[in-house]
Amino acid sequence: MNDLIELLTTFHGEKLAMLLRHQAGARLVSQYDANNAYQYIINREDVQLSWLTSAIAELGGKVENEAPEPDRRGGSSADASAGIVAEDARDAQAFVDQWRPRVNAMTHDRHRRMLQVILGETLEQKRFFQQAGAGMTDLLGRRSEKAGARVGTVLSTRWLE
Repeated sequence: MNDLIELLTTFHGEKLAMLLRHQAGARLVSQYDANNAYQYIINREDVQLSWLTSAIAELGGKVENEAPEPDRRGGSSADASAGIVAEDARDAQAFVDQWRPRVNAMTHDRHRRMLQVILGETLEQKRFFQQAGAGMTDLLGRRSEKAGARVGTVLSTRWLE
């Protein structure tokens, strides 16, 4: 049982670090549609972390929801944004490559399936990052022609006082 708690806790820690990198990336990727994709991904990762936290708690474990702020550099230029989304796509694939063998070898069916869902969603995130890097703007769906073209970018800070 302790091995299962350790595996889930380690997975949680790495997924939390990924979430924090995506939050930092969202502050740097200002193109509207790409930023919306980041917001969607961040929301899904919040849900995934809640699943993991619940599973660990049910087994008698405890997670740390604190992690150092990632150092993401770039800027608001299109080249910097392309580098950020390309890095996030590579990181998503590396995460899946690292964890898939360990997850598939798990004997606890419910937790194995939960982690497989998270790995599948991580591959979906990779696809979003690749599409954003290719300049696609219909990442989360197509807008009607009546809506017209998007103008401007999102701010790096959500609330200004």
